[in-house]
Order: sequence, then structure tokens, then C-alpha cells
Amino acid sequence: MKKSLILLLYICFGVFANIFAQTPKVPYTSSKFEQLSSELPSPNNTRMADGSPGQEYWQNRADYNIKVELDDEKQSIKASETITYTNNSPKDLQYVWVQLDQNLFDKQSDTYKSLEYSLEDNFGLFMFVEYLRRTNFDGGYKILGVKDKLGKPLKYSIQRTMMRIDLPAPLKAKGGIVSFAIDWSFNITDAAADPIYTRSGFEFFEQDKNYVYEMAQWFPRMAVYNDVRGWQHKQFMGRGEFALPFGNYEVAITVPSDHTVAATGELQNPTLVLSAEHIKRLEQAKTAKEPIFIVSQKEAEEAEKKKATTKKTWVYKAQNVRDFAWASSRKFIWDAMQVDVEGKKVWAMSYYPKEGNPLWERVSTKVVAHTLKVYSKHSISYPYPVAISVHGPVGGMEYPMISFNNQGRPKADGSYDKKTEAATVSVIIHEVGHNFFPMIVNSDERQWTWMDEGLNSFLQYIGEKEWDKDFPSQAGPAKKIVNYMKGDPKKLVPIMTNSEQIDLIQFGPNAYSKPATALNILRETVMGKESFDYAFKEYARRWAFKHPEPADFFRTMEDASAMDLDWFWRGWFFTTEAVDISLDSVSFYKTPENSEATDNQAIKMKTFNPMIYTAIKEMLGNDKDKALNPNVYLYGLHLTNVGGLISPIIVQANYKDGTNEILRLPAEIWRYNPEKITKVLTLSKEVSSFVIDPMLETADIDESNNHIPRKEMPSQFEQIKKNAESEEEED
Repeated sequence: MKKSLILLLYICFGVFANIFAQTPKVPYTSSKFEQLSSELPSPNNTRMADGSPGQEYWQNRADYNIKVELDDEKQSIKASETITYTNNSPKDLQYVWVQLDQNLFDKQSDTYKSLEYSLEDNFGLFMFVEYLRRTNFDGGYKILGVKDKLGKPLKYSIQRTMMRIDLPAPLKAKGGIVSFAIDWSFNITDAAADPIYTRSGFEFFEQDKNYVYEMAQWFPRMAVYNDVRGWQHKQFMGRGEFALPFGNYEVAITVPSDHTVAATGELQNPTLVLSAEHIKRLEQAKTAKEPIFIVSQKEAEEAEKKKATTKKTWVYKAQNVRDFAWASSRKFIWDAMQVDVEGKKVWAMSYYPKEGNPLWERVSTKVVAHTLKVYSKHSISYPYPVAISVHGPVGGMEYPMISFNNQGRPKADGSYDKKTEAATVSVIIHEVGHNFFPMIVNSDERQWTWMDEGLNSFLQYIGEKEWDKDFPSQAGPAKKIVNYMKGDPKKLVPIMTNSEQIDLIQFGPNAYSKPATALNILRETVMGKESFDYAFKEYARRWAFKHPEPADFFRTMEDASAMDLDWFWRGWFFTTEAVDISLDSVSFYKTPENSEATDNQAIKMKTFNPMIYTAIKEMLGNDKDKALNPNVYLYGLHLTNVGGLISPIIVQANYKDGTNEILRLPAEIWRYNPEKITKVLTLSKEVSSFVIDPMLETADIDESNNHIPRKEMPSQFEQIKKNAESEEEED
């Protein structure tokens, strides 16, 4: 035995020395498995190495008392607010920064000045028309006054979409509180006039001469001051969304008395704004199995016929939220039901004009309820008392407890197809899902779009599949991101790119689809559902009602799973590489036992080194449970990482007897050489062919090099046609 072992080691040493001499060396510093170091900030007492908030973690808060009046004749608002700001930071503050997001629509907006396009293509002409429209619109805030709590004017300075308020005395660290008031007005944006940048605005209905208003980014809002970058006062250019502190809100909304108002929070004065019948229906909805109409279509159509000359004030309160939005119209149909979300009763509601029916009354509130349950299961239990879906002019936008969803409007006759219904379900799941990311797990949208859109799109995919296992999801499955990943790596940008530096064409795939796909691959292929789901829930639990950064997510996912995923974050999030694993060739190692194996021209036949084979046999014996026995077939798979992005390898061995077997090799197989490897498989039967990534679960961008023997692949034209037919079938 000892003699055989020495012989085997001697032979193997010579073989391995020869292999290493021929294998390209990979410098240690360029290893794709090196730990993330310079890419992530160093842990400290506010953000710890395990991804959790540290013992010295802090965050500031902003509480609001707001009064606003809607002018339905001029499509404008006039409002006043008192902000009470608490400084929990370790530093005294000389001034505070307030966001003026409506200034995006000012005639002098840098967003419009910095638009770059040509007049020689349709997109350029479209952008030019939008520019002309905008420069003729009197948009932006009219700041009417900024005062302290005693009514004395405060000095302020407006820098485009930000306003600095100079404090009369430093706001003390660790608990200092200051209150100040702002009065303002602005003209409401026509959402149809600026579809690219509008997240708020009105829709005019020519037939009955009425409006639906969806009001967001409508009040001066406190910017975030935190431990990572101090004030987040990066200018709002239209794409990078919002970083906001938590606080309590009391908002009084004065509108025409025939309007119905939906808003963040809970209605405080129902007896003053609702009829006795409406209040009765709300009570019925608490125990209903199906949505109950609070305001019916017949009532909404009656309200459309005449305009009230009197006004009502709807008062809403919301606790521990980062923002406040509302919608108002005399056209609104309103339905609602209470649903059980992990033992808590929560209102699911929808508001929509008759133009949304019959589709909206059939699906909207049910989808809201479904979303709350799915997201609560996969993150944290929904903590708020209500979730609302509003159908109006805004394509899709999210706020605490309320979302605006324009996708999926039926035709004028009320008919709609499966594609329209799917679009409706999809957008509602997505926007209601944003209640969790970033309305509760409060990431910095101005800096990292993917932290809310990507994570939310990932859970949206799960929600869609739990709604309907055959749902035609547009993001999540690996195959959906392949065309984007095929793009020129030099022209693409990494996921870890600020929102304003991603062009319009790349923005959707980069911020939504790619991170959603990455997380789906991480869950399904790399970590496994159990490990992933536990770690993902832990991230949501740790950072609920706090301000997480990318490093907090990356570190928590590793800490809660005992998996080193730095290679995954680096490849998927910090580079533009793609998965493209080529199965270059396969070698079949003949042994005396399988020397009669059929010759396969696509698989190279090699005779096993007799000396090595004899030594191995002597060591292992003929035990059928050992590595070598008369029924063992040895295949060497020679693989190249063409795309550069590290990936697990999924191999399907198709046997000559018509059966097949899936073998899964972890990504760590590339750790010594991320460019070329050889893997020897010990199989129990003779193989006729091998396939890499047979179920298209890794987003491999080139299927043509995944087969041995090579398989004839459809042409680019045929593939486009096939994809189109597939999408039609899904629709």
C-alpha cells in the first residue's frame, strides 16, 4: 500500500507540475475572489463589519404639520408647513438643507439646460418638443416666506433644487430641536406634458372636463443628514429619486367639497368629509371577503356632472414615515377591504376614475392585499395601517402607504387584453412593494437607485409568480437580462453607478432588471432559497426604519448565511462583465473496464495512464462505493470563462440510454484560475452529450458554446422572432 501511494504521489506531482507550467498565472491582486476592501467603506461604530447598525448609529428626524389648498380652477396649490427637526448627530449644525424638488420644472432648470440630443432622430425631436413645452410652463416653487417659531424671518438661499436655511443659533448635537415655517405655492404639472420626469401632476379628462390630481414632491422636504456623507444635497436632476428622514405628519388638505382624497396615513375627520353611508360602507369593508365600494362608480359619475363651489378639509395623520403624498378628484371610485397580514388587520384600498374600469375594480385592491402578504413573508411584516393604489396620470410612483399606477388602462369601451391586465398587476405589485423598499428599509435613492428599484423588482418577480405561476414577468428570470448583458462592456456601466450617470436606455436594465436578476440567481443558483431568504429577511429586519448603504446589504447577506459572496458582488455590481462559459472540449478517459465504450467524435478519447490507474485501483480496491469501479466513466470538461463574470457551472450529462443528470459545480471552482479550468466528472454511465446551463439560469449570453457536440443555434433573426413569439405566448 505504501509503495503504491508513493508511486501515485510521484506520478501526480509530475502531472500537476506539467499542468501548472502550462496554465496562465493569475496575479493575486487581480483575483476575482479577493475580498472587497477598497470598494467598501471601513466598518465603524455606526455601521459594523457584520452589516448591522453599530452601537453609535444615529439618524435625524423631521416632523411636519402642513396645511395645503388645491385650486381646481387654476391647477395650483398654496400651502404652509411647520417643520420640527431633531439633530441626533454628534455634530452641531449651523444650517439645514431642504429639498425643493418642484424646481425641476422651473424654466431655468438645469435638467432642461443639460439635455443632450440631436434633431436628426425621432427621440431628439421628441426631447426638443418637451423642452419647448417646459420652457413655456411657469413651474417650480414660489417660496413666500421662511420664518422661525416666533414668526421672525430666517435667512435662506436657494441653490436650484436645494434650499439652505441659516439658523440663528447652532442646532445642538445629540438631541437639539429646531422649528421653522415655510409658505409656498406652485403650479401643478400637466403629467401628459412631461412623461419622462413627471412623478406628480394632473390629468385632464376632456369628455367631462374634470381632473385627477396626484400630488408628490409637493412640499419642501428635509434632506438627509447622516454618518456616511453628511448632508445628501445632491441636486435633483429628475432621475435619482429621494433621500428622506423619518417623522410624523399631520396634513390638512382643502379641496372642492365634491372631491375624494386619498393620502398617506389615516383619515382623522371622517364624519366631516364623508357621508353616513360612506362611513357605513367602511365598516362593512372591515370584515368583507371582497373589496367593498366606498364611493361607487354611479356616485363618481354623478359628481363629474357638476362642480362644487364649497370646500372640505381632509385631515390625515401618519406616524414614522419618510414622506407624504395625496391624490384628489371628484372622479374617484373608491373601494376597500381589510386583510390579515401576519396577524394584523391592514386596509387595502384603490382609487380610480371610471376610465380604469372594469379592470381596476376587478384586480387593484386584491393585488394590493396580495403584495402586502408576499412582501411581509419575504422581508418584514407590514407595519402601517393602510396601503393604497391610485389610478391616474403618473405611470408608476411610490410613497408611504400610497402609490400612483397608470399602467394598464382599458380601451374606451372598457375592453382590455391579457397584456393590459398583466401590466396593471405588475405595476401595482411593484409600486405597493416599494412600501418596503425604500419607504421602510430607507436606502438613499438619490445615490443608489438599485437599492430600492433592484431589490423591489426582485421581490416583485416573486410576487408575480405567487399571483400566477405563469405570469409574464419582465424582470427576474436570467434569460430576460441576456440581451442587455450582451452589450459592449466598455459602453455599459456597473450597477454601482449613481442614477444621474446612467443614460436613459440603460437605466431600466441597470437599476431594475440586472440587480433583480442577480438576486434571483443568488437565491436560486448560488445560495439556495433557504439561506438567501433567511439572510434577506435579516437585512430587512436590521435596517427597517433606518438608512442602509450598499455595504450594509452586502455584509448582512454574508453574515447571515456564512457564505463568502464578495466574488458575486464584485462581478455583478462593480463590473460590466457577463456570464459566458464555453465548454471548449470534453475528454473521455478509457480504462480497461470501459474500453468498449462507443467512439464519440465530439468527445476526445484518451487512454488512462496505466501507472496512475493501477496505483489508484490498488489504493481504492474494487469496492463499488469507491471512486473507481467497473461501472465508472471519467470525463474531463475543459471550460473557458469567456465573459469574465464568475458563475457556478451547471452541467447536464445526457446519457446514451436516454436519461440525463444535472451536476452543479460551485463558483469557487474558478478561484485558482478564473479564466480556464478542467473538471473531471465521475459518472456511472456513458455520455452522449454535455450541456452547460441547460435551464438558462445563469444569464449565459452565448448558448452556442454550451454544447458538446456543438448544437446548431438559430440565427439572430430567428432568435428575435422566437423571442417575440415567446413574449406573445406569455402575454
